[in-house]
Amino acid sequence: MIIKRASDLLLSLFGLVVASPILITFLLLVWLQDFHSPFYIAHRVGRGGKLFRMVKMRSMVRNADKSGVDSTKADDSRITMLGRVIRKCKLDELTQLWNVFWGQMSLVGPRPQVERDVDLYTEEEMRLLSVRPGITDFASIVFADEGEILSGTVDPDLAYQQLIRPWKSRLGLFYIDNRTSLVDIQLLLLTIANSFDRRFSLDRLSKLLGKLGADSKLQLVSQRHEELLPSPPPGSSFVVESR
Repeated sequence: MIIKRASDLLLSLFGLVVASPILITFLLLVWLQDFHSPFYIAHRVGRGGKLFRMVKMRSMVRNADKSGVDSTKADDSRITMLGRVIRKCKLDELTQLWNVFWGQMSLVGPRPQVERDVDLYTEEEMRLLSVRPGITDFASIVFADEGEILSGTVDPDLAYQQLIRPWKSRLGLFYIDNRTSLVDIQLLLLTIANSFDRRFSLDRLSKLLGKLGADSKLQLVSQRHEELLPSPPPGSSFVVESR
């Protein structure tokens, strides 16, 4: 995958340069909120199970990660007013171009998870660690509204395990089995389109899944017309009951 790495290197550098005025402005605004670091260094599990430090623009109050809650609801009280803007515009994801530049992540690939979530992986899900994690993929588009899905839940971490993880993992595994340069380009374009017209992006993504041979259930879930129901993760017959 030399071509993929070269593309990641060049595009991440280009993205950091182009986005630097916006990033610097918001980093300064975050710092002015409480005069603490505008960066949140999130430890994530990368390729081969190796831990790395993912760079995110801080959208929450300081030390929010010490609450013990990993999943974030849209109505999470830890998110600052400025942080809501940062999350809506995905600026906290944009800073991850730094990780792409250094080779810890790729532009396209399964999203990296916290160690506690990876510890719950089934044997089948462990294949998600066979590639570099990415900023976007099928699941990133389908579950771009993850915060809204978890909003109002008593236990957002458990709700994530029951509602989102099963399909997020399936989509990640499907990407691994069908990844090509053309698929990567299409996912990058759909990620951009998702910011402007979510329904268009989801419909096109579902059609792409169909062309690549995804089963009808995966296509249906990816359209997001129906309410998500608790499901077992790939490689298991049981719904997660506790985290």
